[in-house]
Amino acid sequence: MSEGPGRAVNLTDGDLVKPLLVLSLPIIATNLLQVGYNLADTFWVGRLGQDPVSAISYSWAIIFLLITLAGGFTVAGTVLVAQHKGAGNVDRVDHVAGQTIGFVVLLSAALSVVGYLFAPTMLSLVGATPGTEVYALSLTYTRTVFLGIPFVFGFFVFQALLQGWGDTRTPLYLMAFGVALNVVADPFLILGFQDNVLFSALGLEALQADLYALTGFSGMGVQGAAIATIASRGIGAVLAFGLLLSGRVGLNPAPSDFRPQRATVRKIVRIGAPASVEQSTQSLSVTILTALIAIAGDEAVAAYGIGTRLTSLVFLPALGLARGTETVVGQNLGADQADRAKRAVYASGALIAVVLLGVSAVAYSYGHELVGVFITGEDAGVVEAIGADYLRIVGLTFAFLGVFRVVQGAYRGSGSTRLAMLFSVLGLIVIRVPLSYGLLTWADMGATGVWWGIAVSNVAVLLLAGGYFFRGTWATSVVDDARSRGPGSTGEADERPADG
Repeated sequence: MSEGPGRAVNLTDGDLVKPLLVLSLPIIATNLLQVGYNLADTFWVGRLGQDPVSAISYSWAIIFLLITLAGGFTVAGTVLVAQHKGAGNVDRVDHVAGQTIGFVVLLSAALSVVGYLFAPTMLSLVGATPGTEVYALSLTYTRTVFLGIPFVFGFFVFQALLQGWGDTRTPLYLMAFGVALNVVADPFLILGFQDNVLFSALGLEALQADLYALTGFSGMGVQGAAIATIASRGIGAVLAFGLLLSGRVGLNPAPSDFRPQRATVRKIVRIGAPASVEQSTQSLSVTILTALIAIAGDEAVAAYGIGTRLTSLVFLPALGLARGTETVVGQNLGADQADRAKRAVYASGALIAVVLLGVSAVAYSYGHELVGVFITGEDAGVVEAIGADYLRIVGLTFAFLGVFRVVQGAYRGSGSTRLAMLFSVLGLIVIRVPLSYGLLTWADMGATGVWWGIAVSNVAVLLLAGGYFFRGTWATSVVDDARSRGPGSTGEADERPADG
């Protein structure tokens, strides 16, 4: 194995906060660009009116659910690469990288087929009404995106493996390139060369008229947004695998590493399956709440779709620090430095709490303006008012949910993915859904009741997960230290079970 281009951060020696930030900031920026895909789609689709925005809101509930169902297995790659590197098992890193890639790509291909075939049923389950314009648009968008799911996961697994190795800058550069392609393609594929506000904003109406006369292309609407996203992700995925297979990024799996081996695949599934459930629980919660909010009308669904996109942007620092914490905890537990791993969690939690308190103040004060950026049309005022309510109420608990994300990152980094899964299910489903439904229907609070259900669950889940964290029983490694293994040891077979 080569040491690559020198982008991996040293996480097991010396100062702790600085390397944690150096590792986490590119993850935050990468996640910001990730949201950029969705915000660009929302912005340009919003130029078409409320129905297209409602359509992609229904679609996202389905797409994110199946993406996270497979995406959790990339966590296994991060954990195993990080802990093997920390333990000095450099001979095993390429092996687990190859095994993770093969497993995740095959799984994503299967989900692509399932998602395409069952999209009509799933959209009905989340509240889209068959036979309506919103349903037809949503079905088109959903099926188009599912055709490109393997490209999405190709990049996700690349990002996860390099994160475990300690390199978060290379995925950032590739994501930036992909988002740039998407931002350029979106307005043209969605709006075409007729009534394209981009040309008007740039004072290029004459050019627009000439291009429309030449091509007759008036845009593909919501399907154009899906095609732009998938095409740009596909190009990024191809470049990512080219770098990985070249050995220029520190990892260099051989062809034999991609052939499934029972012990390694079993380890990936044991760690990845609970992480998959944990991550899909977040999307399942959004899916269920979308179906509940549909009771309050399409305007409420559109507001919730915009609100969740905005809050996903808000939580990028928390998610970045959580993923950075995951890697720091993994490498330090692999190096038998549990105290250093715990200090990383305290530092991350304090940092994110301060940041999100400031963000909460902004969301509370400028809710109407933030939502208004993403909606135009006849019913824009109604959607804006409902969305602003969401930001004011849920925004009060941003810091609680941010610290919870960091604690979850610590559990994942230790390989205790079943703990992370348990707390996600408790907070996001068991507490959030019944409470939201009760406030929506029995208390007759409408969409506002759902917003309060989300806020209360954010506080409750931190109290539960934080209480268990201080017990300290989660802070153990799931791999053996190469320095303590005997000469006949092969690595994976000697690993200890997670959540043991």
